[in-house]
This record gives sequence, C-alpha cells and structure tokens, in this order.
Amino acid sequence: MTLHSNDTQKMPPAGSGSADFPSDNVAARGAADWLSLAAAPTFAMMALQTAVAGGADMICSAAQDASPLSGMVMMYLLMSAFHLAPWLKLVASRRSAARRS
Repeated sequence: MTLHSNDTQKMPPAGSGSADFPSDNVAARGAADWLSLAAAPTFAMMALQTAVAGGADMICSAAQDASPLSGMVMMYLLMSAFHLAPWLKLVASRRSAARRS
C-alpha cells in the first residue's frame, strides 16, 4: 500500500446525503433528524422523574442520605447535555435564516 495512490476516493458534495442516508431518501433523513432531537428532552425528563420519584439508584443505595444529584440523576443530566448538539444546530440554522430574511 502506498501513500500516494492514484485511486483516491471522491467524497460526495456537501449536502448530498451520506452512505447511510442517500439523498433520494428524504423521509428517512427527516425521521433521523427528528429522532436525534428527541434524545436530549427524553433524558432531561428521565432525570427529573428520577430526582422526584426516586429510582433504582435510591433503592440500591447503601447510603440513606445520598444526594439527589448523584447516580442516575447525574447520568441522565449528562446524557441530556451530550445530546444537545442537534438542538444547537437547529437554533443556529434558524438564527442564520432569520438574519438572511
């Protein structure tokens, strides 16, 4: 294998879809976009429910005075934060569209 090969793979143009979602399958891409937006609020609701109602973390915990922000609640909050990227992209695209109008 050489570093300077003439058999370079051409990348598809930006915005033309990906290998998983070809550009002719608009419905699948739309569903994937909406599904990616569902993760952050779902994890936030799970964190709230676990903090209010308690969960397996509270039952299994040996410490009776455990902080409500430990264990599963913290994990759900972190997962919610890690899945904010689609929301941030949506807000940024709407702001840029509003500036162009």
